[in-house]
Amino acid sequence: MQAAGVRAVVDSRSIAVVGLVEVLAHVPRIWREFRKLVRAVAIERPDVAVLTDSPDFHLRLAKKIHKLGIPIVYLIAPQAWAWREGRVKTLRSTVRELLCIFPFEEEFFRSHGVRATYIGHPLTKLVRASLSRKEFFATFCIDPNSAVVTLLPGSRHGEVERHLPYLLDACARIARTGPVAFILALPKGFGFAKSTAAHTVKFWERNQGASIQVREGSTWDALAHTDVALAASGTVTMEAALLGTPMVTFYRVNALSWMLGRRLVRAPFLSMVNLIAGRMVVPELMQAEMTGERMATEAIRLLDDEKARQEMRAGLAEVRAKLETGGDPMERAAEWIEKVWSESKQTVHV
Repeated sequence: MQAAGVRAVVDSRSIAVVGLVEVLAHVPRIWREFRKLVRAVAIERPDVAVLTDSPDFHLRLAKKIHKLGIPIVYLIAPQAWAWREGRVKTLRSTVRELLCIFPFEEEFFRSHGVRATYIGHPLTKLVRASLSRKEFFATFCIDPNSAVVTLLPGSRHGEVERHLPYLLDACARIARTGPVAFILALPKGFGFAKSTAAHTVKFWERNQGASIQVREGSTWDALAHTDVALAASGTVTMEAALLGTPMVTFYRVNALSWMLGRRLVRAPFLSMVNLIAGRMVVPELMQAEMTGERMATEAIRLLDDEKARQEMRAGLAEVRAKLETGGDPMERAAEWIEKVWSESKQTVHV
């Protein structure tokens, strides 16, 4: 967005923290950023506020913005259908239109009195490989006879550091079964800018020593041509599903965060892929179940069993079909934002 000309009052990366307990140390900084944004809204009085994801932050902000009489469009619905249903009350009282990217959300929120519309998932129009299979193997210097396993530990530094030891253990176990090339795929510009130089060197040496290629900004190509992905539960699992990539999903948080959060979650599955499918399509190895041994076992099963991979691909194709609406989700979002802006101007004029 900044590259497109958006002026950032607060950079969302400064408030990107996952976990109930993990967030505590960051509260003072997040609170400062919140107040800074509220001041900017009060001074500049935007015509429409488009709040995207981050419900813990944005639903608090929505209350402040609503009091100023500014119409709100909320893009990417909070997962109130899974936990913290109380958020519905805030959405109902503050948001002019809630734009949902998962098909089952529209009915849930409308049944609770929230104006909601399913627009489709934005990634359906974005996720594409840029390399052919031949180009991929040449670019990544991989023997075409090797199996390929892609590791996707997360997009945040904390997630990567938390998940990596278990992934390295899994890789060591998988490597014993035959020729396998491992790729650690990280977001473009991920780096370790906030880490010490010593920590950065240690990170790269650790993975090079394990014969793992570390690649930034090549996630879609890696996913498109990999045999199996080990993917942290989150957006990347949706990207893998759209590319039809067999995967094993996982996630770990602080033990206390898990204990508190798990008691609140009502969803039958923790992976969004399985939630959309309505059944277990991909393995979910969460918290204590996420071990190097369990990940390796699931990955080896998929590598050795072509029928199992094909069955999973068929399930992922069902997920993709449910996420596609025929149009461009972001075009629909833009149309809704214009509609809300136009209605608000008419109301003010009257």
